[in-house]
Amino acid sequence: MTFSATIFTGKTALVTGGTQGIGGAVARQLASMGATVTAAGMRPFADDEFAGTNVALAELNVASQDSVNALMAGFKTLDIVVNCAGIIKRGAEHEVDVFEQVIAVNLTGTMRICSAARPLLKANGGSIVNLASMLSFFGGGLVPGYSASKGGIAQLTKSLAIAYAADGIRVNAVAPGWIATPLTQALQDDASRAGPILQRTPLGRWGLPQDIANVAAFLCTPAASFMTGTIVPVDGGYMVT
Repeated sequence: MTFSATIFTGKTALVTGGTQGIGGAVARQLASMGATVTAAGMRPFADDEFAGTNVALAELNVASQDSVNALMAGFKTLDIVVNCAGIIKRGAEHEVDVFEQVIAVNLTGTMRICSAARPLLKANGGSIVNLASMLSFFGGGLVPGYSASKGGIAQLTKSLAIAYAADGIRVNAVAPGWIATPLTQALQDDASRAGPILQRTPLGRWGLPQDIANVAAFLCTPAASFMTGTIVPVDGGYMVT
């Protein structure tokens, strides 16, 4: 019954970076399982993006404590938090100011949300899922900030799993591989770069945002009730080759 359409009925969920891409898929998946979902992200985003679903849109800048506080003030209860907000600047990340910006959003922003959500999640024995990456496990020469932030996400997830366990809060992470989103469109369109990626991926395809959403949702269900501090790769086998 992991993907029952009613398993999250009565539950409230927050998905940061939830207005598009992987976060959008996660928001839709949780809503399809009965949750009342807030998909929060930076504008501009389409106000009709989730028309016909049980997903509400909210503006959020995870790099601003005031923005995080304002969003959290609107919740009376909270059961699920999925942290998908993130940026990547590729070669520019070798500039220290850009490096700091990426860390501020991806890593410190995740911590801001986890810390702010903790009291509400404690009341309900809730679940947090963070978005790690393949680059939590190995480096990326063009993306030192992104790689450092995602390595930090893995260690933050393990640390908060320990710290929040007494509150009944489970903290896990999903580590996506090469996923077909607008952020990777240039790679998808470049045969010289897409070819080696697909050749190294045993399953032979790009991942889909829904592939990540499925695992994130599973980690929030009772089926994962004895899982915490886990980093789950969803990469088509890329990291084992």
